[in-house]
Amino acid sequence: MTTTTPAWNPQRPSGMPYHRYRPYQDRVHVPADDRRWPDRRLERAPLWVPVDLRDGNQALAEPMDTPRKRRLFDLLTAVGFKEIEVGYPSASRADFDFVRHLARGGAVPDDVTPVVFTPARADLIDRTFDAIEGLPRAVVHLYIATSPVWREVVLGRSRAGVWRTVREAAEHMARRAGDAPGVRFQFSPETFNLTEPDFVLELCDGLTALWDASPDRPVTHNLPATVEIATPNVYADQIEYLHHNLARRDSVILSVHPHNDRGTGVACAELAVLAGAQRVEGCLFGNGERTGNVDLVTLALNLYAQGVDPMVDFGDIDAVRETVEHCNRLPVHPRHPYAGDLVYTAFSGTHQDAIGKGLARHAHRAAELGVPESAAPWSVPYLPIDPADVGRSYEAVIRVNSQSGKGGVAYLLRTHHGIDLPPRMRSDFARVVQTATDDSGREATPKELYELFRAAYPAEGAVRLHAWSTHEQAPGVHRFVGTLEAGGRVGDHEGTGAGPLTAFVDALAGAGIVVEVLDFTEDGTAAFAECRVDGVTAWGAGTGPSAAVHAVLSAVNRAVR
Repeated sequence: MTTTTPAWNPQRPSGMPYHRYRPYQDRVHVPADDRRWPDRRLERAPLWVPVDLRDGNQALAEPMDTPRKRRLFDLLTAVGFKEIEVGYPSASRADFDFVRHLARGGAVPDDVTPVVFTPARADLIDRTFDAIEGLPRAVVHLYIATSPVWREVVLGRSRAGVWRTVREAAEHMARRAGDAPGVRFQFSPETFNLTEPDFVLELCDGLTALWDASPDRPVTHNLPATVEIATPNVYADQIEYLHHNLARRDSVILSVHPHNDRGTGVACAELAVLAGAQRVEGCLFGNGERTGNVDLVTLALNLYAQGVDPMVDFGDIDAVRETVEHCNRLPVHPRHPYAGDLVYTAFSGTHQDAIGKGLARHAHRAAELGVPESAAPWSVPYLPIDPADVGRSYEAVIRVNSQSGKGGVAYLLRTHHGIDLPPRMRSDFARVVQTATDDSGREATPKELYELFRAAYPAEGAVRLHAWSTHEQAPGVHRFVGTLEAGGRVGDHEGTGAGPLTAFVDALAGAGIVVEVLDFTEDGTAAFAECRVDGVTAWGAGTGPSAAVHAVLSAVNRAVR
């Protein structure tokens, strides 16, 4: 690989001490001799396991109390999660009390399995089992750090010492579980992605055998990217190695727990599933220590956007977000991929034009198919999913500021006020809006757009129509009679034409105002006229019963002002 900087790249060395850090290949060997995952597709959802109540809770400045935990637990079950990590009972009284609350209160649905977390210490394992007493089903999750730096710096143990600690803890767990059919076991070699692959295999296979895992009572081996160290493809290689080499593979649920230290937690999880993972732990909206756990909302809705059932229901994403924000006391970013306030909103003119046209095409396609718009195949530019599918309205899809264009302005006038500007008029009104938003420096609401429209195309100005009437005096011949004020003079004028509009133009000519109507449309709500007056071309608009006359008068006044 060349290190020469090409001529087109003017970047220069940063001066930062990057040499202090080692690339992943100098820290851990990653076998990748039988790489198959790049050719696979995501075609079904893994088992999602939210860890908001344990791992997410540990990352909060103000950990949740029982009422907030219960509210979040009820949300998780309502959304459809079937395995939920509910706490770390040996870590705090609050966590212990919440697990007891679930055990005593009948809060756990029959098809939901709580997971509890414990270190590899007999006394803490005992407290964990005390907490779950009375639960008909539970997974007890054992963890220990396994990578060299943690063994040397934190634990002060060799590989053999770590395996001895794990084995003793696992035996104690098996004794405490006894013959209870509702208790299953989970093991996490924490810092898996920095641990020697052969050691991870030794630990996992040893526990699979010790716990006598079987297809009807499988063990979960959970492989965390505790701190991300490399690009997501490296994590996928690590997962695939375990997937291909674990003993009793049909008795093992292969799970992953990606964090987001490099900002690639979602990619790590998706590639890990391609590589053989069957279960994914994460948090709603990615809360977690450091930069967070992988975001289960994004993962699930990424599948949804590919036509795959996510097996959880985020049909009311705002309610989900509101609950999570309340329980975590943390905001969800307005640009969150699916739940943010602004994620379905376009301010850019080119985006707005494409979205507006896409929505119109979608409505037309649904009509052709004879199905509701909510059932028609979705293909709208810039919107990967239909906002309505997650409970959002189209009201905020297009918003107007100084960056917006004619398409967005026209869309909002049409959807909020029923005024469908002719295509050739949209640029004219967009310039009016651009001036207003440049001056104000802020967004223009639909109500403000309508007020700008009314102000930009007034029916009165230098030329005024005080009183008038029109009637068909013979087939195909209309007569206009009215009082016109122009140039400070008021007079009665009349005109004839094939219709009321041409009769009015004829009357204007009698008042010395020569008008050529270049374009005219009306839609039942408003009328629009493009006119040339003394060599000046201008658009006008009118509403109400006399919309056509007012549209021409509006254009005249804009031309002569």
